[in-house]
Amino acid sequence: VAVPMALLRRGEDSLVQLLWQELPEHGATLIEATFPRTYIDPNRTEGDINPAMLDSEWPVPLHPGPKTLQGLGLVWERISQAGQSTPMYERKLSVAEVQQRIERYWRPYHAAVAQAIRWSVDRFGCVWHINLHSMPSDVYQRLGTPDKHLADFVLGDRDGTTCAPEFTRLIGDTLQSMGYSVAYNEPYKGVALLADIGQPHLNRHSMQIEINRRLYMDEATRDPSAGFEPLRQNLQKLMPVVADYVRQQISSRR
Repeated sequence: VAVPMALLRRGEDSLVQLLWQELPEHGATLIEATFPRTYIDPNRTEGDINPAMLDSEWPVPLHPGPKTLQGLGLVWERISQAGQSTPMYERKLSVAEVQQRIERYWRPYHAAVAQAIRWSVDRFGCVWHINLHSMPSDVYQRLGTPDKHLADFVLGDRDGTTCAPEFTRLIGDTLQSMGYSVAYNEPYKGVALLADIGQPHLNRHSMQIEINRRLYMDEATRDPSAGFEPLRQNLQKLMPVVADYVRQQISSRR
């Protein structure tokens, strides 16, 4: 890696697991990725790789998508800060090392998520999956639109295609009632995990929550800020709202 650790960690969802750690007390299954997305991104498909970043040919056809064009595919090529994009590597990566990342990290994470989804569907006939992320406060600078205001929360459901809109709105309305600003599908709609899991017509719902990091952490040091505990307490108030909705939906199916 050719960038300093402080810059590299901008691709890490620091402290998110601590903000949401009480979710299992409300009946949820919480699965934490213990590796950073800059190493390998579990929210990408396995073939979302730029062949130009490899030192030899991949053994099967690749399917690079829009995120790969931004340098943010399965294996990130670039990292951004204040609108400046920096290459992460000074060399091409070997096929073997990328395959190893997939085998040791991407596939086990996806297997754990798939197992949890199957368990819920088998037991209840439905599932509500929430993909928990954080976002740098300067994301609009990276996107070339620095005049836009980034909301406190961005809720993504791929424009209403992966989740019942009422569920997404319930979370958004609850957050707004606490004084937070909320945006929907802008600038994040959700990527591979939502597309794979979310099938509302089969009662499989998937949506994404992005939290603006300026709410709860020092983005330079990655340490919790004074806003961390108030945010955590408000998310604790959100959890039973979500749990009650899910229980009502399950009950109505019986």
